[in-house]
Amino acid sequence: MQKLYWDSTYAIAMSLIKTHPQLDPIEVGVVELADLIEALPGFADDPALVTERILQDIQIVWFEEKSA
Repeated sequence: MQKLYWDSTYAIAMSLIKTHPQLDPIEVGVVELADLIEALPGFADDPALVTERILQDIQIVWFEEKSA
């Protein structure tokens, strides 16, 4: 299993699509998004290192890939 870190933007987005296909990325707030990411299988980073910018970047990629 691939380990996920905050800078694994694309891998995290793809994992969110696979794990939570029913969720609309636009409807997920930053706190909920952080919780969803930290609960992903393989997530191995320090939760204290996340920033709002990182979460926004992940959310954008998640939205774009889900919409494709």
